[in-house]
Formats: sequence, structure tokens, C-alpha cells
Amino acid sequence: MAIASTDVIPLTQARATLSDLADQAKAGAEKIITKNGESYVALIDADRLDYYHRLERERIHLLLIEDARRGFEDIAAGRVQDADTALARIQRRRATGAKGKPARRG
Repeated sequence: MAIASTDVIPLTQARATLSDLADQAKAGAEKIITKNGESYVALIDADRLDYYHRLERERIHLLLIEDARRGFEDIAAGRVQDADTALARIQRRRATGAKGKPARRG
């Protein structure tokens, strides 16, 4: 949804017309409220905000599924190592970095 210039409202005007702006948001409009000429907050319908939150959770779940898929590919390709060994290697690397050598970051 595109934001029109009429959807950008200074905070002082929003204070005076909050009830009207809330009715517009409930009807589907999204309002950007500015403070000192810059974006400050948005006014949107609560159901739409809930929808945006559900979309974000779904995106996070899809990212986790992709990470798991790549992990299974690593296992199938034999790119595995013992967890204790991997953690010990990371701890040695960190200890070495603390003694003057730069620690590697991945």
C-alpha cells in the first residue's frame, strides 16, 4: 500500500484529530505521524498490526526451516564434527585471540 502525502500527519495535527485519524486507520488507511519533520510513529488498524506480526513470525519460521535444511545437507554430505570437539576448538580460538592474536570471526 502506497502512502500518500495526506497520510503523513504532524504530531500536533494528530493530537487535534486523533479520533478522525483512528477512524481512518480502522477503515484501512495507514498514517505516518511526524515529529519535528521526521517519521515518528505509525497509526494502523490493530488487526493489520496483528497480521504484520504473524507475517514476521512466519518469516522467522521459514528461516529456521532453511537453516535446518542446510544442516541436513551438511550431515548427508559428511560435513559433521563432534560438538565437544567443535566447542573446544572455538574456546581455544577465543583464548588465543585474548592473548594478543586477533580472534577469527565467522
